[in-house]
Formats: sequence, structure tokens, C-alpha cells
Amino acid sequence: MCAGEGGAIKAFLSCRPDAPLPYEAREADLGTTPGGGETTVTDQIETPVREAPSLKTVVGASAAGTAFEWYDFFIFGSLAGVIAQHFYAEVGAATGYILALITFGVGFVVRPLGALVFGWFGDRTGRKTTFLVTITLMGVATVAIGFLPTFEQAGVIAPILLITMRVLQGFALGGEYGGAAIYVAEHAPREKRGFLTGWIQTTAALGLIGALGVILITRMVVGTEAFAEWGWRIPFLLSAFLLAISLWIRLKLNESPAYQRMEAESHAPRAPYKEAFGTWKNLKVVLLALVGIMFAQGAVWYCGYFYSRFFMERFLKIDTATVDALILGITVVSAFLYVFFGWLSDKVGRKPVMLGGMILMLLAVFPGFHLMTQAGNPALAAAQAQSPVTVVADPATCSVQFDPVGRAAFTTSCDIAKQVLTNAGVSYANTDYWGANGATLMNPDPAFVVIGDQIIHSVEGAGMTPDELTEARARVAADISSALTAHGYPAAADPTQIDMVTVFAVLLVFIVAATALYGPQAAALVELFPTRIRYTAMSLPYNIGTGWVGGLLPAASFALVAWKGDIYFGLWYTVVFTLIAAVVAFFFLPETKGRDLDSIET
Repeated sequence: MCAGEGGAIKAFLSCRPDAPLPYEAREADLGTTPGGGETTVTDQIETPVREAPSLKTVVGASAAGTAFEWYDFFIFGSLAGVIAQHFYAEVGAATGYILALITFGVGFVVRPLGALVFGWFGDRTGRKTTFLVTITLMGVATVAIGFLPTFEQAGVIAPILLITMRVLQGFALGGEYGGAAIYVAEHAPREKRGFLTGWIQTTAALGLIGALGVILITRMVVGTEAFAEWGWRIPFLLSAFLLAISLWIRLKLNESPAYQRMEAESHAPRAPYKEAFGTWKNLKVVLLALVGIMFAQGAVWYCGYFYSRFFMERFLKIDTATVDALILGITVVSAFLYVFFGWLSDKVGRKPVMLGGMILMLLAVFPGFHLMTQAGNPALAAAQAQSPVTVVADPATCSVQFDPVGRAAFTTSCDIAKQVLTNAGVSYANTDYWGANGATLMNPDPAFVVIGDQIIHSVEGAGMTPDELTEARARVAADISSALTAHGYPAAADPTQIDMVTVFAVLLVFIVAATALYGPQAAALVELFPTRIRYTAMSLPYNIGTGWVGGLLPAASFALVAWKGDIYFGLWYTVVFTLIAAVVAFFFLPETKGRDLDSIET
């Protein structure tokens, strides 16, 4: 029988009585032949086999492990404000916040490296072993963050250690998603591939729900002050327990059927890097997946989930507990949408569903954020309309209000004024000309700030001692703060004035766009590549899109705001990447619904 009677796959399985049957061969799941007649396992193979896990077990175990990894990853993003206070307290509020977001983004930057390393192992040694390694590495790094010293305790070594752990987290996650998505897709029947891989997509929501839930419960139990001081460590430390459970679940799995078939039918050495990236026919598909799908996924998803959160906290000054509740609410709803849109893609195709998500975000992003401002902080919206803020200065004296290493002096009168406004999270315009009350000022020196009909003069800090500069900044800050208050700019959003329904509706529109794109994505990526290079080829564009385009979105968007002064200017980051993806997808992305994974040739 091993010589080939009955076909290569049957011979392979007959020679390996311990090997699990592929999904298509399981009596419990099928029970009929493609022609409609009854069949049993013994009709397909005569030798006894070890019982393979059911399809539900495959999906559940893969999803549970991936949800845990997303939980680990999202804890950091959800606690960016607290982390900034403990690890970047010495560089100022605005810069510290951006540095915390950059640290959040560092984990994403290294994800393509993890994709290359673990993708290679996944294609050479199998799917199961690879994502056991990734989940362990992720768990250990996350727990370690809970034990790190703060800047106050260890100085500069604290942010260095923090960045190191984020690198390890990103490296691990770079190999996790591809393994889980491929594992489920290679078990799933083709007519349900979108629906079943949709459960892997929903793990992002489940991980975020878990992270936010643990954060909210911990804050309630220990109190707000204690949470800010030391309680923030608890969500990280809980990862040790979740890691143990996830490993136990995944150890019960077998290798995927598609990988087994490939191993049985071909013993030729595989070179995933060379095949995936060294030949144009495969490389062009990798590039198409990156630009036509992942550019949009990174921009839309991270704008909807993370930038909207930071926007509400930083600019709208909505309290953190309210923001957490809003994000948790839309995340709960989104958990069902991933599966729905995955299912829908099985019916109408992957391409139209994903394009629909892109177009919806392009249409909604600017109106949505403006409406969020009006509903989330009506007093701020009214103040911005009635008393806009303008910095009048010589452009040559103005710097971008972003200092990643905390060394910029910001001593000019323009810089001092803009720094005060940036730290306050206030939107402002820039001009080099001002004419009022018969006076005309061009490139004024020193610069001044106009709030409504009030003018606040800045000071020139060049030549001042550090103490004198600190005192001068404080005077300007006090004058600007007083003027902002007088013109209706609130120090914080009034909880009683927040239109929660409208804010939730806006966020939901963003999440519908994100899930319409993300739900079918796993199936679409898997269906683009042949089995022998699938792990490597799909993992790299996925992790570049989510890691570089998406992961850096919050920091890049806030840096754009700091550069321009307009709180909405950072949204152009999302628009540009999404628009590029929509054009490429419309003209060049093939429809992949229903492809036979064993016969794909690029």
C-alpha cells in the first residue's frame, strides 16, 4: 500500500498510522462523498489512525491562542497615557505621549522581521510548532513589562528595557497571525473559508475586549490613583496565567491537512524566501497583497480602534474611563462583524466586501472626527468655532513641536507659544501676517497668539538661563491658559454634556469599515499563495501593513498634528494609504473566493 496504490495521499496516510486525517476525510464532519453516496473513514483508509481534533476544536484553539496574543499587544496601547507618565516623564507631556506611542509602534516595526523568521520555519517545519513558539515568546515579554522599573527608579534604562520587551512582542506577533489564519484556512472547506477564518479575525476584538475589561476591573478594584501608581502592572502580570491556558489548548492540535499533503506528495527541498521574493510571479502577488489590501487594513483598522481613542483622550479631553467604555462597547459589537463579513465574502466575494470597507472609511473619516468633537466635547467645538487660535510669527523662527530625544531647546518666541498650545492639545493655525486695529504686522518678533479678540504675547527665550526660560514659559502658559478659559475652551470634557450615542455611532461607522476590510482578509491572503510558500508570502505583507502602516499610525498622525497645529490634520495619513489601496485593489486585485488551496500556482 505504501508504494502508491490508492493515490499518494492515501499511501502516505497508510504508512503513517499516527497521522491525523485531513478535514475532508473525517467521517464525523462529512459522511458523504462528493457524489452524494455515504462514506466512512474505512472507505478512505484501512489502517487505524489517531483521532484528529474536530473543526470546531481547530478554530477554537487557534482563535483562543491568537486572542491571548492580541490581549498582550493591546494592553500597551490601552495604557499609553499611564506608560508615558512612568517611562517618559522627563521630556514634557506632549513629547512623552508621542514617545509612548512610538514605543507602542516599535512592536509593530519589528513584526515583518518576525514574519520572515517564523514564516520560514512555518513553511519548512510546519504550522503547529511555529505558533507554539510565538505564543510563548509573546507571553514571556508581556509578563516582563509588569516587572519593569520606572524612569524614576532606574533612569534611562527603564525606557530601554520597555522598548526591548516591545521588540520581543512584535517579533512574536509577526509569526502568530499567519500561522493561525493559515492553520484554520487549510482545515476549512472552501465554501466556508471566509466564515471560519473570520473567527481568527475576531480574535483582535476579543483580545482588545480582554485588555480593556481587565484594565477597567483593575482600576475599579484598586482605585484610580493606585492604578496610575502601580495597578497598571496587574494586566501585564495576568498574562502568565493566560499563557499557560493557551499553551495547553494549542498542544492538543495536529499539523494542518494541506501541509501534510504537501509533505506527502513532495520531498523536494523548499526555499520559501527564494520562491516568495526571488521570482517576479510570486513577488508581484506579495506586493499586490501589501498595497492592495494591507495598506488599507493598517490605516483603517488602527485609525478606528486606536487613533480615535487617543484623539478622544488627548484633544477632546474625555476622561479615560469613558473612553475605555466607548472603545469596549464598539469592540464587543465588532466581534460579531468580523465573522459576518467573512461569511458575506463567502457569498459575494472577498474583493467587493473589502473595497466597501475602504470606501466607507474614505467617506466617513473627516466628517466623523468633526462630529465626534461636536458630540464628545461640545464646549470645545463651540470655542474652536467662535474663538479660533492663531499663532502669528516669523516662519523662520518656528520649529516642528516634536522632540523624540528630549533635546530640543524650543527657545524662540514662536516655539514657546506653539509648545504651550501643543501641550494643551489645542488646535491652532499659523500665519506670518496680522492686521488689526489699523496695524499691520509681518513676521512679528516676538511671536504672539490670538485667541478670539485677545492677543497674548510670547517671549524670546534665546540667551536666557534654564531657570529664566522655565519661568518665561510658565508665564506664557498661564497667560494662554487664562485666555483659553475666558473664551470657553474647557480644561476637560463635561461628562454630562457628552452625547454618548452620537460618539458611539461615529465609532461604529469606523469599526464597520475596519471589519468589512479585516473580516475577509485572512481568507483572501491565504488564497493568494500556494501551500509551499504560504506562511512566508502572506505573513510579510500582513505584518508590514499592520506593523508599519498601522502600528506607526498613532505616532505619525500625532506628529502631523504637532507639525501643522490642526487636530484633524493627522487624518490625512489614513486617507492617503486607504486611497492608494482602494485604487490598486479595484484595478488589480483578483477575486479569490473558493480557490482550491492545493492547486494555487502564482
